Amino acid sequence: MRGLGTLINIGTVLVGGLVGLYAGHRFPDRIRLTIMQGIGLTTIAVAVVGFEPLLDPDRGLRRAVILIGALTLGAIVGEALRLEERLTNAGTRIQNRFSVPESDALPTGHPVGERSRFVEGFVVASTVFCVGPLTLLGAVEDGLGTSIRLLAIKSTLDGITAIGFASVYGWGALASLVTIVVVQGAATLGAALLDPILTSEVLAQLGVVGSLLVLGIGLRLLEIKEIRVVALAPALIFGPVAAGIVEAIV
Repeated sequence: MRGLGTLINIGTVLVGGLVGLYAGHRFPDRIRLTIMQGIGLTTIAVAVVGFEPLLDPDRGLRRAVILIGALTLGAIVGEALRLEERLTNAGTRIQNRFSVPESDALPTGHPVGERSRFVEGFVVASTVFCVGPLTLLGAVEDGLGTSIRLLAIKSTLDGITAIGFASVYGWGALASLVTIVVVQGAATLGAALLDPILTSEVLAQLGVVGSLLVLGIGLRLLEIKEIRVVALAPALIFGPVAAGIVEAIV
């Protein structure tokens, strides 16, 4: 059944988010902060593994050049379209629409500051759950009807991550379910429609770009640097398209 992997993913995030929402407040601040640091380290580890296509002795350099070009074009388009701000505004609208209350204290030293914790949680959780090699390649497999293996793995990781996010960000983490439905659902549908042109090289480039964006999310979670990952997201289109064109020419 096509789309089954996404349905499972939605279910695990929902369950994990509810557990974190209603049980997370029992954790002391230091535990919640440490949980977020653990999630950040795991996110970076997942990203690093996804860079394997760049190590290919024959095509690695070409993929790296395409990656740089895709990120440059992606940044230009993403900032022109103000994608980061649009996603933030979407979180604000969801918060206002459902009148979700802000919960109490944040972990000591957490970087939310004056920004709405709900909106920050929505943006961070949405990018973690919807940008990355497992999301993209898993949605492709699901859309092609070949397997839900990758999305099953992702669902398990997301469910655990949702507990940590919800314990810190509250309802904002659960609001990311909307993004999962839209983004992952669209990717699954797109894979079904674009089956003939999704070559191994296109998928490899897609994985590399996604992994780099996931690394940016990890840096954000660890409070090292607030990378504008959403603004760079158009690179997920430019990279695979460029890879497909180069492969056809060469």
